[in-house]
Amino acid sequence: MSKKITIEPVTRVEGHGKVTIQLDDKGQVSDSRLHIVEFRGFERFIQGRPFWEAPVLVQRLCGICPVSHHLAAAKALDVIVGAGTGEGLTAVGDKMRRLMHYGQFFQSHVLHFFHLSSPDFLFGFDGDPLTRNIIGVIQENRDLAVQGVMMRKYGQEVIKHTAGKKIHGTGAIPGGINKNLSLAERDELLNGEAPLNADQMVEWSLGALDFFKAYHKANVRSIDGFANFPSNYLSLVRKDGALDIYHGVLRAVDAEGQRILNDVDYQDYDQYIEEEVRNWSYMKFPYLKALGKEKGWYRVGPLARLNVCDFIPTPLAQKELEEFRAYTHGKPNGMTLHYHWARLIEVLHAAEMIRELLNDPDLQNEDLVTKGKKLLKGVGVIEAPRGTLFHHYEINDNDQITLANLIVSTTNNNQPMNTAVNLTAKSFMNGRPEITEGMMNAVEVAIRAYDPCLSCATHALGQMPLELTLLNSKNEIIDQKIK
Repeated sequence: MSKKITIEPVTRVEGHGKVTIQLDDKGQVSDSRLHIVEFRGFERFIQGRPFWEAPVLVQRLCGICPVSHHLAAAKALDVIVGAGTGEGLTAVGDKMRRLMHYGQFFQSHVLHFFHLSSPDFLFGFDGDPLTRNIIGVIQENRDLAVQGVMMRKYGQEVIKHTAGKKIHGTGAIPGGINKNLSLAERDELLNGEAPLNADQMVEWSLGALDFFKAYHKANVRSIDGFANFPSNYLSLVRKDGALDIYHGVLRAVDAEGQRILNDVDYQDYDQYIEEEVRNWSYMKFPYLKALGKEKGWYRVGPLARLNVCDFIPTPLAQKELEEFRAYTHGKPNGMTLHYHWARLIEVLHAAEMIRELLNDPDLQNEDLVTKGKKLLKGVGVIEAPRGTLFHHYEINDNDQITLANLIVSTTNNNQPMNTAVNLTAKSFMNGRPEITEGMMNAVEVAIRAYDPCLSCATHALGQMPLELTLLNSKNEIIDQKIK
């Protein structure tokens, strides 16, 4: 008797998606898929608009990671207005954007770990769903919950002072920025009243890492063995190989750490990356052309960045990276739940970089914009919290956008998320005769590790329930749960 399980929607992620799992007559998982049920239309919405509107328009894709889209679009338009690719901005333009981006990284990673993922660690994958949430975290570990809230608040303050608003700001414009950082703003962020200051954020970032590493030590088997699989990894790196979330060259390595994409200019990304369309999802499946569809897919995001870069250019995060890499004896780390470990190392790096940038007097310069010879095409690539983000624009002689292509971070992770879902479903569901809430949540845990932002795919109308149904071979309902 074959069965089909549907998990809709996937919870504690940004946006809407569902999972279908097919069991054969022996109760073994024969197939599983993560479906993105929303349709993204932004690439068509903005055609015909003046190109300088793009950094403000495209960030409406999302309220969680708008800064990433804002900056990726601005970087693409830097090329169009003749400001070059990254290095062409003024010192204050470059550093203000970086500060904005590190603020985004800090608050987004903190939101994901403390609010969306920590309930699974504190209460277990099969914990009572009535308490396995942020309210339960507050009741179980008030200090941890308050710390997460205050860290996110600090990151949002950084964004406000650099972008003009906490959400959907306007700080980055083609060729630079529209404001610098005043001394009063700097002092507020650097030495503000406790706990909202840079030193406290570094200290709390170290504490968050200690929390995860203690949990990992006590649950090594369940963490390391959960959806552990080899893959390729892709990210930006600085030209000297350092982790750089704002600008760099594209590098990819395989499961053994061998380079399969060797520090190429991202303006030529379409020479190296192709997108496959499958009929059961609105989200595409990117892959490296040289390796083909079957072997060319890759992971992006925190785990990928730490597998790809040579080093982290801040001392505390570099020390943590060395410990992280020692755990796998220098080989790329393929353990899905180690995304959280990598994510918290990046939180620490972001806190260190925010503190370093706040001490840089260049942020008070008034030389905000640079321009040169206009071009008709520009590509902007940035490391969003969830992974590598591509923005590609072309314009006509009337300054109207004629083409827009966006490959968002979650799209890059589409195949890895499907692989993780399949492995988890087989591990938790093979031979099981009934649906359990813990079984359902384990599949969602695999997806949540990637911190997917499904709303970057588009928007949905109305509300969708969580409905799981077991069907027999005659498509008759034999078990059903709805919440």
